[in-house]
Amino acid sequence: MIDVTKIDGREITINSDLIETLDEIPETVITLTTGKKIIVKESRQKIKNLVKLYKQEIFQKYILNEEID
Repeated sequence: MIDVTKIDGREITINSDLIETLDEIPETVITLTTGKKIIVKESRQKIKNLVKLYKQEIFQKYILNEEID
């Protein structure tokens, strides 16, 4: 799960496993596998980095046999 900011300033948490595409036109549009589109303030690269960090955290906990939050 990653936190992003919608255009209206509200912060939301999305399931990063459901991200199908990221477009910058010029706003960043996240398209989920459900077909839902979310326009956010973060750049495409920022979202990619958030997803990478989240997955690294999950896999690191798995490798170290730590409890996942």
